[in-house]
Amino acid sequence: MNPTRRRLSAAIALAAIGAPRFARAQGFAAGRDYLVLNPEQPVEAAGGKIEVIEFFWYGCIHCYNLEPPLEAWLKRLPADAQFRRIPAVFNARWGLDASIFYALEALGLLEKLHWPLFQAIHRDRLKTDNLEAFGQWLGKQGADAKKVIEATRSFGVQSRVKRATQMTVAYRVEGTPSMAVHGRYLVSDTAERMLAIIDQLIAQTRKSLPRK
Repeated sequence: MNPTRRRLSAAIALAAIGAPRFARAQGFAAGRDYLVLNPEQPVEAAGGKIEVIEFFWYGCIHCYNLEPPLEAWLKRLPADAQFRRIPAVFNARWGLDASIFYALEALGLLEKLHWPLFQAIHRDRLKTDNLEAFGQWLGKQGADAKKVIEATRSFGVQSRVKRATQMTVAYRVEGTPSMAVHGRYLVSDTAERMLAIIDQLIAQTRKSLPRK
């Protein structure tokens, strides 16, 4: 187990003290398989939907390996749930990749380039902090490199990076990938287990919400 997962395991063990009984329902248990967030975090999902967040980093090999099963899992996401990605930010290097994520999103390029960027980093050893190499890669993808790099420095993108940094702290994220459900729970595990735990937490959350 890597150091970030050991730290998260310790945090989960501490959070288990006094955790409500309903959090231990079904097969996965609070304090053992997921963290109960205290305080709960604000939910931004529209229409009262159950919010699911993935905290990730483009440079994280575990996030790269999670992406294919995550995409398959998203195809069966319940209609009353809403998913979004948040780039975790622990330092300036992670902040750079967060700014790339938000710049691509702002320019309408994220759907097209999100997975290819992961592949370029982990398969082709692209260094996103090498602006010349990153710019050349963007050009090969048919994107305007100058426009993308300028967008990473824009006020709007930097504001979103700042917000992502605040959420990384507020959600007590200590490693990636981590996933959160409705501002209440945080999970960091292997891909197969994490998605199974998230399925349980979505169902668990659904039961606790007011019926429409």
